[in-house]
Amino acid sequence: MIYQWFVNLNPVLQALLATLFTWFVTMLGAGMVFFFKSINRRVLDTMLGFAAGVMIAASFWSLLAPAIEMAELELLIPSWIPAVVGFMLGGGFLWVADRIMPHLHLGLPMSEAEGIKTTWQRSILLVLAITLHNIPEGLAVGVAFGALAADLPAASLAGAIALAIGIGLQNFPEGAAVSIPLRREGLSRRKSFWYGQLSGVVEPVAGVLGALAVIYIRPILPYALAFAAGAMIYVVVEELIPEAQMNKDVHSSTVGVMLGFSIMMLLDVALG
Repeated sequence: MIYQWFVNLNPVLQALLATLFTWFVTMLGAGMVFFFKSINRRVLDTMLGFAAGVMIAASFWSLLAPAIEMAELELLIPSWIPAVVGFMLGGGFLWVADRIMPHLHLGLPMSEAEGIKTTWQRSILLVLAITLHNIPEGLAVGVAFGALAADLPAASLAGAIALAIGIGLQNFPEGAAVSIPLRREGLSRRKSFWYGQLSGVVEPVAGVLGALAVIYIRPILPYALAFAAGAMIYVVVEELIPEAQMNKDVHSSTVGVMLGFSIMMLLDVALG
C-alpha cells in the first residue's frame, strides 16, 4: 500500500522523500555518538571503504550504464559522448568545490585544511568535508528519480529506489564517522550528533534540484547521470580511499570496498 502510494507521486516528490530517507539514515549513524565516545580505527577504515564501494558500484550500475542507454535512444550523437562529457564535468565540479569550500579531512591537523582560508572552528571544517561529498550523492538520487518522468526503458522506479537504499546504507557509517570523532575532540554528545546529521542536510536539496533539472531540461538527462557519477568517483578517489588508508591498514578498507560494491551491485541488479 505504501509502495503504491509512492509510485503515484510526482518524481520530484519521490526524489525529496528518497533523499530525506538518506538524510535520516545519516542521522541514525550520527546517533551512534550517544553510545560510543570513540571508534576503533580499523572499524572506521572499513566503514569508509564500504562507503567508497557503494559509490563506485552506484556510479556504474545506477548512473553511467543508464546514461549510455538513454543516449542511444534519445540523442543523435555517439552514446559515449554524454557519458564522457558528463563524467568529466562532474569530477571538475568537485575539483573546483574542493578548492573553494573550506574543509578538513578526518585525522588531519588544522594546518592541512583545504579550500579558502578561514577562521572557522575545526568541527565546522570536519562537517563540511563530509557535506562536500554528500552533494553528488543527493544529486545522483534526485537525477535517478527525475529520469522516471522521461519514461525511458533505462529508467526504472525500482532502480532509483535501489540507488536510494544503497546511498542510505553508506550514509550510516558516514554519520558515525563525523559525530564520533567530534565527540572525541571534546564536543558534547548533542553537538556531535547535531553536526553529524547536519552533514546530510544537503542531500534533499541536491536531490530536488537534480530531479527538477532533468525533468524540465530533458536533453541533459544522460549528461546529468554521468555528472553525478563523475562527482562520486572524484570523492571516492580524492577523499574516501585516502582517508580509509591513512592508518596504513589497507586490508580493512579493501574489505569494506569489496563489501560495499557487492551490496550496491546486488541491490541495483536485483531490484533495478
